[in-house]
Amino acid sequence: MFKKIFGKRDDKLVNLMSPISGKIISIEDVPDEMFSQKMMGDGLAIEPSEGIVAAPIVGEIVQFFPTKHAVGIRSDNGLEILIHIGLETVSMKGEGFESFVEQGDRVEAGQKLVTFDLDAVKEKADSIISPIIITNSDMVDSLTKTKDTHATQGDTVLLNVKIK
Repeated sequence: MFKKIFGKRDDKLVNLMSPISGKIISIEDVPDEMFSQKMMGDGLAIEPSEGIVAAPIVGEIVQFFPTKHAVGIRSDNGLEILIHIGLETVSMKGEGFESFVEQGDRVEAGQKLVTFDLDAVKEKADSIISPIIITNSDMVDSLTKTKDTHATQGDTVLLNVKIK
C-alpha cells in the first residue's frame, strides 16, 4: 500500500550530503595530484569553515585511519566514500583530531564522525581542503555534482549518484 502512495523507492539513487560546512571546490582544483587527477575517484572538496565531519550517508565505517585524518564509509547499497580531512594531514599523527566512531560502526547520515582543530590543520598541514570522493566509481552509472559554492553540513546535497 505505501509503495502505491509514495512510489517505488529507488535503491540505486544516492544523495550524498555534505559531511563538512565550507566552500565547495572542484576536485580538479585540489592542490594534490592524487585527488585532482581522480586517481582515487571522483567527487568534490570542501574548504572547511569549522572542524566537524559528519556522515554523508547511512552506512558502515569500513576504513578509519589511526591518524584520524580520513574515514571511509560504505552505504547499504555498496557505494564507498572517502572523506580526507586536509592534505598531508597524516603527518600530524592524529594531533588535533578526535574520533567519535570506529571501523565497523554503523552510522546514520549526519552523525558526528570526527572533530579537528582547524587552526592546527592550517598551521601544520599542506592545506585544509578536504576531498570527499567515491572510491569505487566502477559501480557508478552517473554522477551529478552540486552547482552550489558553499556547503552546509547535513543540508547541502554534494553529489547525486546513480549506481549501476
